[in-house]
This record gives sequence, C-alpha cells and structure tokens, in this order.
Amino acid sequence: MNVSEFDYDLPPDRIAQQPAGERDASRLLVLERGTGAVSHRVFREIGEELRRGDLLVLNDTKVLPARLFARKETGGRVEVLLVEPLPDALGRAVWRAILSGGRSLRPGVQLDVTGSLAVEVLEREGDTFRVALRAEGDPAALAWAAGTVPLPAYIERSEDDPRAALDRERYQTVYAREPGAVAAPTAGLHFTAELLDALRARGIDVAALTLHIGPGTFLPVRTEDVASHTLHEEGFDLPKAAVDAVEAARARGGRVVAVGTSVARTLEAAASDGGAIAAGNGRTSLFIYPGYRFRVVDALVTNFHLPRSTLLMLVCALAGTEVTLGAYRDAVRRGYRFYSYGDAMLVRGART
Repeated sequence: MNVSEFDYDLPPDRIAQQPAGERDASRLLVLERGTGAVSHRVFREIGEELRRGDLLVLNDTKVLPARLFARKETGGRVEVLLVEPLPDALGRAVWRAILSGGRSLRPGVQLDVTGSLAVEVLEREGDTFRVALRAEGDPAALAWAAGTVPLPAYIERSEDDPRAALDRERYQTVYAREPGAVAAPTAGLHFTAELLDALRARGIDVAALTLHIGPGTFLPVRTEDVASHTLHEEGFDLPKAAVDAVEAARARGGRVVAVGTSVARTLEAAASDGGAIAAGNGRTSLFIYPGYRFRVVDALVTNFHLPRSTLLMLVCALAGTEVTLGAYRDAVRRGYRFYSYGDAMLVRGART
C-alpha cells in the first residue's frame, strides 16, 4: 500500500501548542471498530465507555530532559538530543545523540553546554552521533539540570520560552516511573491519579509495562511503499504482573485496552501467533499497519497523529483506514486539538 493512503488535511491551528488546562478535561472521540460509529465525550468520562473487567495497560516510561543547547568554539549553536546511553570500555558517559546543526562536526569537537558540562563528539554513525559527556561532577545530573524536555518539532518553543517549566510537568504522565524516553507516551497524558482510582473503583483493572520511546517516533515514512519502511528498535520491559493481568482479563471476558501505540506495539511484539504473551525484557521494531492481525489488543486509547505517520497506520490497522480517516475528518470539523498535546480517541472493540 502507498503512504499517500494515510494522508489527511489538517489546518495548522488545530495543532495543540500547549496542554489542556486540566489533564482529564481534554476531549475524547469514541470510535467503534465494527460500525465506524463516532461519539464525543470529555476524557474524564472514559469510564462510561469501558466496562467492568476491562484492563487498561499503561506505559510507565519517564521522559528525560534530554534536549541540550550547546555552542561550538566558533559560537555556532548546536542542539543535542541524548537518545540512549551506550557502553564504553573507558568508563565514559557515552550516549547516542542527534545533533541539529551538526552535519559538519568532526570527532574531537567539544560543544559547550554550561561552564561545567560539555559534549565531545566521538564519531558519526549514520544519522546519529556517539558523544561523551564531559563534566565537573556527575555528567547525567548536570545534563538533566541543564536540559529541557525534547518536545516534537511541531510544538513551537524558543530556547527561553517560559512554557518550558510547564512542559517539564505536563509532557510526562502522572504514572511515569522508569527514566529513559525522549518522547512521551502521549495517550497517557490525559489521565490523573484521581481518574485512575475512579476507574479501578468501577472494576476496571490497571497494569503497566515500560517501552522507552525513541526519536524514531517522530521520523517520517520516506518510502512510497509502506511495507518498505523500517522502524527503529526500542527497548521494553514487560513484567510478569502485566502478563498475569492480561491473562486474568481474558479469562473474565474483559477487553485489553492499550493506552497508547507504544503499549500496543509492546504487547503485540511479545505475543505468539496464538496470542500468548511472555514476560521479560527485549527490543522491538515491530511496525503495525493495515493487514496486521492483532493478537492481544482489543481497544486503544490514543491521540490524533500526523498524516502519513507510522502511529496513524497502527490506528488504521486496528479500526480500518477509511473508518479512521473518517473519524479524523470529523474531529477536524469539530475543532479537536491534534498531536501530542491534543485531544484523545478511544478505538473500542469487543473480545469475541
């Protein structure tokens, strides 16, 4: 299939530049998988669209303040995104990084971040670099103190934007526990602790896994043929408690509701052809697009995604491409807010 099949028109003013005043005050579009029927709610009413015995599976990854603003010796500005730590035989704090404005950088170049923190370029590896943090003190602590949240490019922020303090809180789920992501599992941004407690009180179970979302989530599909695209690998941890919760939900006839595409990919990556899932750590580059047969996930809580993106393709795989794009067009007409800080969708299905 061609990537153009996943296109839609979105006015720029529909792209949310900041979160809703309250997390659970976002709007919620409810899409029925079988019929394509659409209804509309406020997110805090999501419990009305679930039922006793259902299981919500969350991604408890925590976003690192991994975006650093550095300067070359010439004064030129370089933006550093620390993607993931790498082993180093010399004991250095080495990271895989993306350097914006750094195409001409050579090994050995030092980029000054603060008076006590610098980034040394070690080598280039395709679209990324190996870099070492040079610090007077704990490199990671100094980096996180100097860093900002790595928001997607469509959220406009200057280096000294006063909204950066709000971003540190709101571009993070209330249940974030495991540091390691450079992008938030945005479907979870709408939940509050009080809402999760209320859902549990209704008999809706909650479990968590961890998938550290990498920068690949922002990369466009550059091939015309969808099947030719390759996702970057991301590390995950699927605890036994989450596997047990899935099995218990199935046994009682409940639906497995993935909160976010990262949860859906993790559960499906851990599943056998028969649908059994195994606990453990791993890495996945699973790319889900129409034609994929879901083994575990029955329903999905998700935000509205970019045209032609792999995230949109996953939603289309679950609900159907025409049904999904029809719901997106309806959301545009009704003034829904799109992308990371935008409103939410519940794609609801029933286990047979």
